[in-house]
Amino acid sequence: MRKTKLIMSMSGVMVLTAIWMFACSVVSAADAPRMSTEELKGLLGNPDVIILDVRTGGDWDASDSKITGAIRETKENFENWTDKYPKDKTLVLYCS
Repeated sequence: MRKTKLIMSMSGVMVLTAIWMFACSVVSAADAPRMSTEELKGLLGNPDVIILDVRTGGDWDASDSKITGAIRETKENFENWTDKYPKDKTLVLYCS
C-alpha cells in the first residue's frame, strides 16, 4: 500500500513537471512578438482578435485601466486556453 502511494505521488509530480516544462517551452517572453499601443488600438473591434488581460489578481484589481472587451485570464487557467479559444483567431495577451 505504501509503495503504491509513493508511486502515485511520484507519477503526479512527474506529470506536473512535464506540464510545467511544456508551458515554459511554448514561448518565452523574449520570443513573444510585441506590438505598440497604436498597433493594438488598430486591432480593437476586429472580430478575428481576442485580447486577453493576463495580469495578476492584485495588479488587475488595483488598475483603473482595462481594455474594453478584453477577457481576464489567469496563468493558472493556461492549460484550458487551447480548448477555450478558436484556433483561427489571433490572441493578444497584455499584462500592463
